[in-house]
Amino acid sequence: MSRIGKKPVTIPQGATVTVKDGQVMVKSSQAELSQKIPLGIEVKVKGNQVVVVRKSDSRQAKALHGLTRSLIANMMTGVIDGFQKILELHGTGYRVNPKGKGIELSVGFSHPITYEPPQDITLEVKDRKILTIKGFDKQLVGQVASNIRQFRPPDAYKGKGIRYQDELVRLKPGKAAKTGEGGLEA
Repeated sequence: MSRIGKKPVTIPQGATVTVKDGQVMVKSSQAELSQKIPLGIEVKVKGNQVVVVRKSDSRQAKALHGLTRSLIANMMTGVIDGFQKILELHGTGYRVNPKGKGIELSVGFSHPITYEPPQDITLEVKDRKILTIKGFDKQLVGQVASNIRQFRPPDAYKGKGIRYQDELVRLKPGKAAKTGEGGLEA
């Protein structure tokens, strides 16, 4: 049995869970998220806990057991606390400015890049170098952060670009001058 899948998910204070028509819906005063239940998986609400059970021992059901439980746990966290990713811009002249609901990035191209976030995602700019992406859906927050990072990923030689806050960029050594070759002989 899946180690993650067999753990029940505790419903936090202020959240309600309903299972209906093959979907799990988690609501709070702030947000509402829903997730389709895959075939071979059954979700039950018992008191203040959600239990995920697989109907068979097929390979696919085993694979989806822990995944479904993790998705439901992420939904619980999302509707109560929300998720956030922080991006940093490194490079001379690299900056981000708020523009309506979206942002405008200047990252070394001849033109600025404008980005409009999907609904339910908020973008906050701090010091024109730090961008915070907030939302209730963990997958959507991560996807938006990845999409913005793709405009200018970190360079392997100088480290310039857009990176996650705690991302470590290992720099490659550049062309090293060879010593002793091509010089004057005594």
